[in-house]
Amino acid sequence: MNHAARAGLVLAGFWLGASSAYAGVTAAEAAKLGTSLTPVGAEAAGNKDGSIPAFQGRKFYDGKDPELLTITRAKLEDYRKNKPDELEARFKKAAGVDFQNPLFEITKANMAQYAAKLTDGHKALLAKYPTYKMKVYKSVRSGFFPVEIEAATKANATSASLTGTDDVKGATLGFPFPIPKTGAEVIWNHKLKYRGTSVKRFNNQAIVKPDGSISITKLVEDVKFKYANLKEQPWDGKIYTMYMSESVAPASKAGQIVLAQETSDLSTGGRTAYIYSPGTARVTRAPDVGYDNPALNTDNEQYNDQIDVFNGSLDRYNWKLIGKKEMYIPYNSLQINSPKLKYKDILKPFHVNPDYPRYELHRVWVVEATLKAGLRHNFAKRVFYVDEDSWSIAVVDDYDIRGQIWKVQEAHLLSLPFIPTVTGIPELIYDLQSNRYFATTLTNEDPVSDFEAKYDDKYFEPANLKRKAKNK
Repeated sequence: MNHAARAGLVLAGFWLGASSAYAGVTAAEAAKLGTSLTPVGAEAAGNKDGSIPAFQGRKFYDGKDPELLTITRAKLEDYRKNKPDELEARFKKAAGVDFQNPLFEITKANMAQYAAKLTDGHKALLAKYPTYKMKVYKSVRSGFFPVEIEAATKANATSASLTGTDDVKGATLGFPFPIPKTGAEVIWNHKLKYRGTSVKRFNNQAIVKPDGSISITKLVEDVKFKYANLKEQPWDGKIYTMYMSESVAPASKAGQIVLAQETSDLSTGGRTAYIYSPGTARVTRAPDVGYDNPALNTDNEQYNDQIDVFNGSLDRYNWKLIGKKEMYIPYNSLQINSPKLKYKDILKPFHVNPDYPRYELHRVWVVEATLKAGLRHNFAKRVFYVDEDSWSIAVVDDYDIRGQIWKVQEAHLLSLPFIPTVTGIPELIYDLQSNRYFATTLTNEDPVSDFEAKYDDKYFEPANLKRKAKNK
């Protein structure tokens, strides 16, 4: 992400044709990984004026609080319940982040001053809602991944290829395209990033209306990652992720179970899914689980391919790699995830409480997706801003068929050194037409996600849905 020397975009765009295949980079290019580039492909150096620092990764924690690299879930839960102030202080100190002294705030009144580093979506939020603002803090680059992922990423650099938009070959375990040549390659890095082996997550999804009323659906999610899995080698080249969720509240939705598998099978739109309904006690195949079909229990505010910011097949869009740019994105989001906060403290009319998000200046890959002629999707164009250090999508601007900005997605990035990974918690989708917004992966009022959970593959078979329901 070249932002320092240039305020504008620095790479020429590449179009990914439907039948084009791009091989891995040269050995000379791959040799930059771990030197001028970080092991996963970011620029190691900071920018010219120092507003983006040099990458440090795990060095932050090694020198300040190495226990956070190996802390158990049980200890985290004990801290969360009994010593939340101490837990927050340790993480903030180890990660080198500050929440008391923002560098500045961006508001409607001064947004023109910062326009070059704001997405169109953030400009739209600032222009439309007088109470919306962005607190910008000193940038910190402390996110990192296991050494095995780093080594595999370097090997992938010369071996991985992408045919069309969805046929990834020659990649194992690590990021497939650390030195990307196309927009689709950048998105695949997000889709296949390391997130741990498996997790049991306590997730709250909220729909917030303009009057401030909040509707929350509480989920318990079981996830197993098949691609970037350090304990199961090699990957079979088919299923990327296996997922099961059960609704536990409100009562009208309790007992509903969803099973999904992210797959390389394009005939399914990149996903197969099944639903168990407690009302009928039946398991049914879900026919429309990709693209712009509404995700379950989201009141049409999240499409299936917006889960995890973006997922599923890329085949309905042309993907253009615009290049790198310095942008203000949500980052090091410890404060908004504080266990001391309640959802009512965070979720306010029109947007989340602006006192809690943390924005930093980072280099991002900018990728533009435009709908292919003859195909349909409610979004005619999407612009993705992808963090260079983690390949995590941080912000997406979604445009309607008239070319107007419609929805703005944010993933509030957070480094989890004990896994280690970088993930978005929470994820937000602002609807500029309805003035509602959708929040997911809210965990403030629930236990720490169980990143030590273990699942057999058979757990994620459709036949297990009824057994799971009966055992409740």
